[in-house]
Amino acid sequence: MYMVWCMNDAAGKLVIRFDRGTLVLEGMTRDAAAATLAGGYWTWDARAGVLRCDALHYDDAVRALHDAVPSPAGAAAPWPEVIWPRVQLPPLREDQAAALDAWMRTRRGVVVMPTGTGKTEVALRIMHALSVPTLVVAPVRDLMYQWHQRIADRLGYDAGIIGDNIFNKRPVSVTTYDSACIHMQEFGGEFALLVFDECHHLPGPVRADAARMSIAPWRLGLTATPERSDGRETVLDELIGPVVHRYTLAAARGRVLAEYDVVRIPVYLAPGEQAQYNECSFLIRHHMAERRKAAPGFTAIDLHKESGASPESRKVIQALRIKQSIEDRAREKLRVLEDLFRLHHGTRTLVFTGTNVMAREVSVRFLVPCLLHHCRKKERKDILDGLRQGVYPAIVANQVLDEGVDIPEAKVAVVLGGLASVKQAKQRLGRILRKTGAERAILYEVVCAETREAMRSRQRRRSDAYEGTRHIRL
Repeated sequence: MYMVWCMNDAAGKLVIRFDRGTLVLEGMTRDAAAATLAGGYWTWDARAGVLRCDALHYDDAVRALHDAVPSPAGAAAPWPEVIWPRVQLPPLREDQAAALDAWMRTRRGVVVMPTGTGKTEVALRIMHALSVPTLVVAPVRDLMYQWHQRIADRLGYDAGIIGDNIFNKRPVSVTTYDSACIHMQEFGGEFALLVFDECHHLPGPVRADAARMSIAPWRLGLTATPERSDGRETVLDELIGPVVHRYTLAAARGRVLAEYDVVRIPVYLAPGEQAQYNECSFLIRHHMAERRKAAPGFTAIDLHKESGASPESRKVIQALRIKQSIEDRAREKLRVLEDLFRLHHGTRTLVFTGTNVMAREVSVRFLVPCLLHHCRKKERKDILDGLRQGVYPAIVANQVLDEGVDIPEAKVAVVLGGLASVKQAKQRLGRILRKTGAERAILYEVVCAETREAMRSRQRRRSDAYEGTRHIRL
């Protein structure tokens, strides 16, 4: 526990200390706090006999004490200045400069910009402008190392790494959300600026602690898609700040990003696949209808809950998984993919699937590398370098390329399966939109018609990014 702020008043000294992800206020009684302090975030810790609140409220707490207690100005522990050894920051475009100016006005908030429009360059400019201890938080290890490299390239600084079995803390460090949740209670009082990359990951019930346990007064969130299926993106207002700048995909299209086409290709199940699909559908519908007679409102969640004690429920769940497997691995999808490979021979191509099994199947069928979450760092680098150098004409992945990972420029993507999420759809589209001259990008969505996959496809295309989608048959 160490002091981060102190004030001398008529009754004695007030001290705020950082203690395991919280703030402790010493020198004020419970009754005095109730009478003088507003905000509602201080609570009385009877075990320690002190007032306590989340470290997140540091800035507000200091201002409230200055307003409530007539005394000479309090003193906060000064932030040490960070010296950047070699600054090589490129000029910002107009949209990037607008994002920088919008954030600097409040020094808190979320910047929403499409994939490929240079959110990282905006963040590096902010880090250079403030020159204070900074922690960059990324969702996965690959992104953590990418940030480490970008900081080295642009600012000449060898940032610390906290994560991937490494604990090397420096005034400027990079980490992952999971590592930040674990260690922020130790060093949450040491950083003045937090940068949350892909900040839509932050509002989860556990990961939010990475923001709550830090006193950092300045916070920057970066994302292309802040919306979440659970609606918890509103929590970002408290953890980071409101959206201060939004640059839409429509505004970037053809200017900062490449022009593109989206083509939807419906395919149909083979007779054997269709027969098995119909059999599973009948079993599921019959079971759900029977259960709803006794328990109106019975849902798939209830089905999974009772599967531990009901063999019949387990059989229905197995039928659900078989249906999903048939949709995901339909033989006709591989035939269409083969035609697309022929059509775009010599062009870098990204293939996105809905499961690891389908990704492996595509990899084996077409002899292209398969990039999955469990691939080691060296293997991922070899695959991406091979795509960049033309050694591999295409790569296939399930979800690992959906966001953040810095991949070589590609202008063709084929989506063979995925979630109903609009967020995932926009992220996958963004993978091929880096502008290179007047070259046009194209995304193909191969969908099993007359299945639930068609419904998921309609849901994930509910975005202005997918306006004007063409429908063709191959």
